[in-house]
Amino acid sequence: MRFSKAVVKYRVPILICALLLMIPSVLGMAGTRVNYDMLNYLPEDMDTVIGQNELLEDFNKGAFSFLILEDMPAKDAAELKARVEQVDHVDTVLWYDSVMDISVPMELLPDTIYEAFNSEHATMMAVFFDTSTSSDLTMDAIREIRSAAGEQCFVSGMSALVTDLKDLCEVEEPIYVGIAVALACGAMLLLLDSWLVPFVFLASIGMMILMNMGTNYFLGEISYITKALSAVLQLAVTMDYSIFLWNSYNEQRRLCEDKNEAMASAVQATLTSVLGSSITTVAGFIALCFMSFAMGRDLGIVMAKGVLLGVLGCVTVLPALILVFDRPLQKTRHRSLIPNMGKLAGGVVKAFPVFIIIFALVLPPALYGYNRANGEVYYDMGRCLPEDMEYVIAEGKLRDEFNVASTHMLLVSADVPAKDVRAMAREMEQVDGVKYVLGMESVVGSRVPEEFLPESVTSMLKSDNWRLLLINSEYKVASDAVNAQIGRLNDILKRYDQGGMLIGEAPCMKDMIQTTDHDFKMVNAVSIIAIFLIIALVEKSFTLPFILIAVIEAAIFVNLGLPHYLGQSLPFIAPICISTIQLGATVDYAILMTTRYKTERINGADKKMAVHTALSTSIPSIIVSGMGLFAATFGVAVYSEIDIISSMCMLMARGAVISMVSVIFTLPALLLLCDKLICATTAGMKQPKHPKISNVEVYAK
Repeated sequence: MRFSKAVVKYRVPILICALLLMIPSVLGMAGTRVNYDMLNYLPEDMDTVIGQNELLEDFNKGAFSFLILEDMPAKDAAELKARVEQVDHVDTVLWYDSVMDISVPMELLPDTIYEAFNSEHATMMAVFFDTSTSSDLTMDAIREIRSAAGEQCFVSGMSALVTDLKDLCEVEEPIYVGIAVALACGAMLLLLDSWLVPFVFLASIGMMILMNMGTNYFLGEISYITKALSAVLQLAVTMDYSIFLWNSYNEQRRLCEDKNEAMASAVQATLTSVLGSSITTVAGFIALCFMSFAMGRDLGIVMAKGVLLGVLGCVTVLPALILVFDRPLQKTRHRSLIPNMGKLAGGVVKAFPVFIIIFALVLPPALYGYNRANGEVYYDMGRCLPEDMEYVIAEGKLRDEFNVASTHMLLVSADVPAKDVRAMAREMEQVDGVKYVLGMESVVGSRVPEEFLPESVTSMLKSDNWRLLLINSEYKVASDAVNAQIGRLNDILKRYDQGGMLIGEAPCMKDMIQTTDHDFKMVNAVSIIAIFLIIALVEKSFTLPFILIAVIEAAIFVNLGLPHYLGQSLPFIAPICISTIQLGATVDYAILMTTRYKTERINGADKKMAVHTALSTSIPSIIVSGMGLFAATFGVAVYSEIDIISSMCMLMARGAVISMVSVIFTLPALLLLCDKLICATTAGMKQPKHPKISNVEVYAK
């Protein structure tokens, strides 16, 4: 109570302090780098990651792109190549004039080399950068190349994807944060009992969101998914805490003559309740930190931090704001638009066997769809972008003109004899889907000494430690075909060079598929176990955690199973994150109702009366909370053109509604069905000797 009284007493200094903290928060947010490359989050000990680092350190080459030039005369192409070579952080550009003078007809090249870089309507250049794939410097270079090349030039490769993704995110983010705020505010205006209080909530939550984003500066960088989702999620999840404080304050005002005393009591009640509620949400986000794919840790830390800051704001900044604006808040109060839920609760209690049957019938197809949908996710980040983005168009040109869908890079020890490298390359070219293997041996052939080549070419393809070869494939990144191809190429490579490494976007994606498949099982297990233990401790029950988690997990199965029946493919990160987020964020609905049911049973109510009271009193809070999460995410899902953001927000919006419906209709039925078992396995819940009279007909009136 001492803390609560201090908050009330020092409300003005608290607000001044919070406003002053906005300055470093905004600066910290502006200074936090955003990472748009998902491959950066792979474990550091993987061959693909080690190989990328070796390429950068040994060859001074990090990012790699193809430039496709349509219907451009050789002379103009040579001039463009010279301009591209002058772009900052372009290390080398490999094209025809890298090997021979432009005056020599291209047709004199070996057929393999000629066809690799030329089609009927286009020619192709390979561009190497001296910076990493997702470096800001690389993205600047990509933009400069596009600007210099004009409409006849198309830039492909992972760096082009990252550049387009960043540009689109920076345009969209302010808009969909605005949409989330507007729709959440609209939901609160409709569902709460004051026209002004939603804006006070938004002011308090907004300050905490800024603090959360500002403190990300100490993490060094965050992923674009974290940046895109964290503000929306923090708004949706922590809105509940604000609503609880407001309702508690108004209850205390009826009991206390002094508003300060009422607020102190409300803060105390809120702190006790919200801390218990927030622990399950934090546990859900912390579970993401157990992913070996480090993007989960990134999102988990930022969101857990956001929830804790939300709790802090709810018991410090929000009480101060409510007290400062108490008079206009009270004047703008109105009757809640949510009707009395006694009749609905009575109907649910009376027909509870029906909801048990529905639950039993829905669960098998939901579980089937859930398991199938997890196998139908996609990993190709290019699918996240709209069809009219420059990267997507460039990749289409590369496939149409050159039948190249992905490019691998091969690092072979410089100690491996040239004849073995040639034999290995010939063997690799026989692998299904491999168009050609391009390296020093391909350029000079077996009869031409390497010394005949200019140093610019030899340094591009050979260092003191490694030989670099390019493998162009007809198979798309992250497809089953390319993954099988990579496995076969690695088998061949290891026979010739045990320390050799196959790197590039497709091999990295193959590693990502294996990593995240393990992560999905790990994160699910950790989140369920952690939340089970928390519920068991909070409710002092062995049975209730099983029931509550079963209700929310069933809602998750329905939510993540629907894409299978709708013929939709999800980005790979969505099922991993959504299953944890939905469990952590919506299990509170079930805890709220169950806690009231327990209280009623302990106070002597029979099972039907206890469930009826718990349901009728909990429904308004569950609806406000669920619709708040729905409103904050649905608008973003509809607006965003980035599929990974749109898909995750749609899953969160739909998950909020499904969890809300599941708790309102399924949980009461399970509580009634398992009442004897619950009473026997829950501390303090002995069957009352003289239970209150139950009359379901009365409930239904």
